[in-house]
Amino acid sequence: MKIVAADNVWILTSTALVLLMSVPALAIFYGGLTKTKSILNTMMMVIVAFCITSFLWLLFGYSLAFGSDLGGVIGSLEYLFLNGINPSDPAPAAENLYHYLFIFFQMTFAAITVALMAGAFVERMKFGAWMAISALWAILVYFPVAHWIWGGGFLSDWGVLDFAGGLVVHETSGVSALVGAILLGARKENVMQPSNLPLVGIGTGLLWFGWFGFNGGSALAMNAQAVSAAFVTTVAAFVGGFVWMVLEWIKFKKPTSLGLFTGVIAGLATITPASGFVDIFGAVLIGTIAALVCFWAVVSLKQRFGYDDSLDVFGVHGVGGMTGALLLALFAKPEVADVKGLFFGGGLGQLGSQLAGILVVGLYSLLMTVLIFKVVDRFMGLRVDRDAEIEGLDEAIHGERAYLKEY
Repeated sequence: MKIVAADNVWILTSTALVLLMSVPALAIFYGGLTKTKSILNTMMMVIVAFCITSFLWLLFGYSLAFGSDLGGVIGSLEYLFLNGINPSDPAPAAENLYHYLFIFFQMTFAAITVALMAGAFVERMKFGAWMAISALWAILVYFPVAHWIWGGGFLSDWGVLDFAGGLVVHETSGVSALVGAILLGARKENVMQPSNLPLVGIGTGLLWFGWFGFNGGSALAMNAQAVSAAFVTTVAAFVGGFVWMVLEWIKFKKPTSLGLFTGVIAGLATITPASGFVDIFGAVLIGTIAALVCFWAVVSLKQRFGYDDSLDVFGVHGVGGMTGALLLALFAKPEVADVKGLFFGGGLGQLGSQLAGILVVGLYSLLMTVLIFKVVDRFMGLRVDRDAEIEGLDEAIHGERAYLKEY
């Protein structure tokens, strides 16, 4: 296959859109949800994770994820330090694209996945500990799992499908966020006090906009699948937001902006693994189910077990990603991408593959996160002291304030 100019234009645009999702969208979204006295620390956690992961991606992460397969488990180090790659070379995994562009596009996925976890640990984690966790988690969790599913590893051989990251991005970060939050312990002031809901709204809009590149770009070409993926992503997002708002209105008697914004993100996360395989009808169902399941996880499951996942990374991204990966096996329509879901003439085989993928990725993420947190806690400690937490991490760690007025 030859390099296709239109495909490269679209994927370069998609890369910029996914970059926008982290810097500034996720930083703004998380920052607005955080207490005023720790907003800058929260935003820095997102951006520093992006920086660290991106650097590791260039050194050896890309090679581990997309290098020649070694036993189905990890990629070789043939691209160590991007050795031997010329800007004009075609990408082995997508020969219509320049190799540099494919590396760049996938780098933004790796970086935002690590950054997503930060939302579970805000307002109480040492900044240095977070930096160490970001590096170790990228190496031990993201790079291998990306290879298993997208790089020719054993889960792809099992038939596991994940169009844009329901398992590779959302399940890994969501499960690890839950485990890390439990190991880290609850905040001293364990209450949601968003510093700036208008910022959360802006962050939601920017994330939604960036998701066109996240899901649409995962077609790796400018084709009908890319258009369909972007279209169904938007449908699932507005359906998820509306249904969440209605559920909140029924249960709490008031529809809130925070509920609407959260439902949009739940719809986006849940459609992600299925976006390249389902039609508009499937997107409406997935958006509705996303709101129902993620609302339950955030409102009921979290309260029942009492864990302090500060910004609901597990409840929205983890639960949403796993749910979407399962719904793919039900609603995939062969006219979209030649994959038959159970409701369109497929058997139970794809459902079995998706369940296997969810279990393997979830268990691996859990075990590796426990190991990483224990090691970092042993050598650095995970939490700031009580006084720093009460004072706020902006001043205690960074010597800054988000706003000039008193808190």
